[in-house]
Amino acid sequence: MERAIDDWDNHWARFGSAAEIGPTPRYRRRLILGLLNLGSQATVVEFGSGTGELAEDLLRRHPACRFLGLEFSPVGVEVSRKRVPAATFFQRDLLLPVADSDLPPTLATHAICSEVLEHLDDPVLFLRNASRYMAPGCVFVATVPGGPLTDFYRVIGHRRHYTPKQLAHMLERAGLEVERTYASGFPFFNLFRLGVLLRGKHVEEDVSGTPGLSIRVLSKVFDVLLPLSLNRWGWQTIAVARYPR
Repeated sequence: MERAIDDWDNHWARFGSAAEIGPTPRYRRRLILGLLNLGSQATVVEFGSGTGELAEDLLRRHPACRFLGLEFSPVGVEVSRKRVPAATFFQRDLLLPVADSDLPPTLATHAICSEVLEHLDDPVLFLRNASRYMAPGCVFVATVPGGPLTDFYRVIGHRRHYTPKQLAHMLERAGLEVERTYASGFPFFNLFRLGVLLRGKHVEEDVSGTPGLSIRVLSKVFDVLLPLSLNRWGWQTIAVARYPR
């Protein structure tokens, strides 16, 4: 039976508004788009595409790219299709085998998996199934949380957080060739996460429904501060890898 912590239809309904204005997703999207090094004709797949924010940003900057989003939550797929009509979104459970009929005509030259693997009991199986969507030589960018688990992250289903070394080992077990892993975000990303840690279980109330004025102001402040963070010593773990040729 599906556990409440994995009920992403409910999570998007409860926390989606706060996620829309949250500074850390925007910080991650800037990092990811900078690492992908997209050409004008790239074919991009995102594993765990959420409600389509990354697809929206990517296609705004690279409108000629083709974008496929694969998301477990039907609510996420529905929101994404309305948000980004130029992209394609499907509901998929990548813990299950991928049928040949599910694959697109053109496999991806670039792939993204952002803030997904920490939610999974078997992330290696997920990545092995996901790799069927990648063309040989496909550039793969992943992000996962580092640093301590908090009460709120447990509520939304985080199983564990990863160091760069742990993330690299997991990707290698899944058959990917790791080019680089690192920890980004010192000091401002860490400071934001420390605030989440100190708020404890109160964070769930803070970010449920429509965010209040204090959350909106805090988000604006960290929107300015987070890009000033260093690409080292942080609690945001990032990897760049390739699917073997």
